[in-house]
Amino acid sequence: MKEFTAYIGEKFTIEWYSDEKEKSDVLDYFNELPDDLKIRTLVLFKKFADIGEIKDKTKFNFEGDSIFAFKPIPHRFLCFFVKGKKIIITNAFVKKTDKLPKNEKIRAIKRREDYETRSKKGIYY
Repeated sequence: MKEFTAYIGEKFTIEWYSDEKEKSDVLDYFNELPDDLKIRTLVLFKKFADIGEIKDKTKFNFEGDSIFAFKPIPHRFLCFFVKGKKIIITNAFVKKTDKLPKNEKIRAIKRREDYETRSKKGIYY
């Protein structure tokens, strides 16, 4: 079993979504970022996981349909919350418009549904 933990904090654990083949394209996306953007992203993860919130909506925001976004400019990391104080990062992209691209939100929702289905069956981990 591969490990997909991004950060373990006092309030939350943040993990990268992985598919049934234990592949994580969102982790691959993160790993391709330049070091300064990786650091910026991890700072946001750490802050949320340790404190339990980020009040600045330019850094973390509710996007509707129980989907949230970490926002290290110009990138977006979509995620959802899981019982047990866990956050799953589903997908990432470069923001090019003011609105959240519909296809990215749909991808996040489908991955949340996949996570929930496989978790209920006991086959996510």
